[in-house]
Amino acid sequence: MSARVEAVCVAAAGVLEIPGRGPTRSAIDKRPVPGRVAVRPLGLDGDTQANRKHHGGEGQAVYAYAAEDAAWWEAELDRELPAGRFGENLRTAGIDLTAALLGERWEVGTALLEVTAPRTPCAKFQAYWGVPRLVRRFTEHGAPGAYLRVLRPGDVGAGDALTVVSRPDHGVSIGLAFRAMLTERDRLPELRPALSVLPHKDQPAIAEAIAARTTP
Repeated sequence: MSARVEAVCVAAAGVLEIPGRGPTRSAIDKRPVPGRVAVRPLGLDGDTQANRKHHGGEGQAVYAYAAEDAAWWEAELDRELPAGRFGENLRTAGIDLTAALLGERWEVGTALLEVTAPRTPCAKFQAYWGVPRLVRRFTEHGAPGAYLRVLRPGDVGAGDALTVVSRPDHGVSIGLAFRAMLTERDRLPELRPALSVLPHKDQPAIAEAIAARTTP
């Protein structure tokens, strides 16, 4: 099956107030939208990113989550998880996002996107779903989806082909990066070949963590 976009989602409901340690604003509630959607340098037209310190910005302009991974969670939790439920902008099919390489480039619609980083689950995600220990379970499962940088603005719509047009040769995948950042910190030095691809805001901290594990 060729890779494709099943749905394009934006925060049509706006920003939510999610209870937690004090009210927390979040734009995690994404919904599918019809027609063509403009892909701009910092995200999709009509989308909202409530806190660009942790989500959004140049290296996290678009978030993709796979239908195959969503289906695993539907079976695990015995509930429907329609497109947008993970906070994703693109619900994809036919591509293994966990195996995607940092720096891999995709043509989707008329836009050119670059894989930059895994998504790190947060307390807002857990509160939004109302599932106990969801952050830990999401981390243990290890299928985080992929953040994307916009290299060429354009437009995208449901049904568009997703074509991988280039892949780097370093072998640093979304899955490896996710484990190195969260559960296998001793593997952080393995991210060095892909350091320049990470979201710019994250590069200094990751570089420092790598140095701490390689400097005598």
